[in-house]
Amino acid sequence: MRWGRAVWLAALAAFVARFPGLLWPLRPDEAGFLLVARNLHPEPDSLYGRYWVDRPPPIIWLMQATDTVGGAYTHRVVGAVACSLLVLAAAAAAREMGLRAGIVDRVALRRLAAWVAVGTAALVGNAQIDPVAAKGELFGIPLVLASCWLALRSVRRLTTADAFWAGCLAVLALGFKQSIFGGIVFGAVLLVGSAAARQLPWRTAGTFALAAAAGAVLPVGVVVAWTLASGSRLHTLWYASVSFRSDASRVIASQSAEGAQSRIGLLVTVFVGVGMLLLLVCFLVRVPTLVRHDAVPVVAVLAMVGIDLLGVALSGSFWLPYLFVLIPPLALALSALVAHDHLRLSRYRLSAPVVVLVVASSVVSLVSWTAAWGVGRVPVEVRTGEAIAAAARPGDRVLVYGGRADIQWSSRADSPYPHLWSLPMRTLDPGLDDLRAVLTGTNPPTWFVEATYINTWSELGTRPIERSLISKYEFVVTACDRYRIYHLNTVDPVHIDVDCRTPYRTIWGR
Repeated sequence: MRWGRAVWLAALAAFVARFPGLLWPLRPDEAGFLLVARNLHPEPDSLYGRYWVDRPPPIIWLMQATDTVGGAYTHRVVGAVACSLLVLAAAAAAREMGLRAGIVDRVALRRLAAWVAVGTAALVGNAQIDPVAAKGELFGIPLVLASCWLALRSVRRLTTADAFWAGCLAVLALGFKQSIFGGIVFGAVLLVGSAAARQLPWRTAGTFALAAAAGAVLPVGVVVAWTLASGSRLHTLWYASVSFRSDASRVIASQSAEGAQSRIGLLVTVFVGVGMLLLLVCFLVRVPTLVRHDAVPVVAVLAMVGIDLLGVALSGSFWLPYLFVLIPPLALALSALVAHDHLRLSRYRLSAPVVVLVVASSVVSLVSWTAAWGVGRVPVEVRTGEAIAAAARPGDRVLVYGGRADIQWSSRADSPYPHLWSLPMRTLDPGLDDLRAVLTGTNPPTWFVEATYINTWSELGTRPIERSLISKYEFVVTACDRYRIYHLNTVDPVHIDVDCRTPYRTIWGR
């Protein structure tokens, strides 16, 4: 497949746009995944060993591999490469959408791929979402879009190999983020729709479905085999990867939602500011005409957009990186818009203004982020952990309450408590009995950091924890007016000097 220069430049721009990852320390999820990966020791009732996380093994394997190869920040380079691959997959899928729409001119197909590549690069490179952290969403979306491309190509070329790898990539994406169902939905709707519209014989559709299912079994089989070989149990894998989410959803619904409600407003604002809403609205306006021209891919894109929007809405947490999941269906929607404009199915062309506005938003956001960094920003969490590390003695252990794995990471100390995130803690230790046992046991942690106020979740058993802190720990300092630090009672004075003024500049030397 030969692409024009614009596609390659867009892929390069998507890679370069991740440069803020070189300028900021590990975010909480990244730090937590790395801590899990570095302490990986599966047990029958614990998929990963010392620390617990509700993610499938592939994301932990990736973090472990990148950490081994190049250190703690290498996964961010992989994240930048993933952005480039996303752009290339978008260009390939756009070409297939153009061919399906009836565009046969090679120059026109290259122009179509270029517009979609530029728009996709602008979406994934927009600093309003998250230009720093590389996590499951960023690793998974290139797989989703590549799966959609292969699905489109399989029904055009009638090749079972494409269907096999489409199923494989669509399911592999779930190994990085369980809510990324878009590839599966798009492929299923495209296959069934093509057969129902008599564009594909039902027997051929059945063969492709079996090939896709066989591809889907491949990553699942690898994970199952690793789980059994490591000594863990399948129900342990199932709970951590799948069924935990239902328990967590009930906890989110039953507890205070002030934080989530505040994030909803920010999520919607960014959804508008990035240009996602504009792109979606323009696509929906064109849907009637597109359906009359070729309904099958349009319905597949609509189903994909719907399932991904539903996933964000039902998450209950509403973190900004969830918006990355919407990029593959929006890239396909942009492909349909550009093809629509090329075929002159309407008097008004919408694709060019949409891409221009999306690119402008991306440039402005990245410049704004860089300007804010240039003025100076202090990563309080890292400074808190570094201050503890400087004051700690060999063998000291640190327990961070409330889910700030970046503090845990920068303290360079182990935690005796398995929960590095607040949601697993609130779900699996609802009365904080395990936490209280750790604090009152024979070998309690030397340091306790109150990253979240003890009484934030009033439904938890926080009073015994407060009594334990009063009886066994001495309050030391509030780091930068944000995080309360405690130390086990001792006759020796404990001093901590937290640097709350020096901005963070680069990851080098860390």
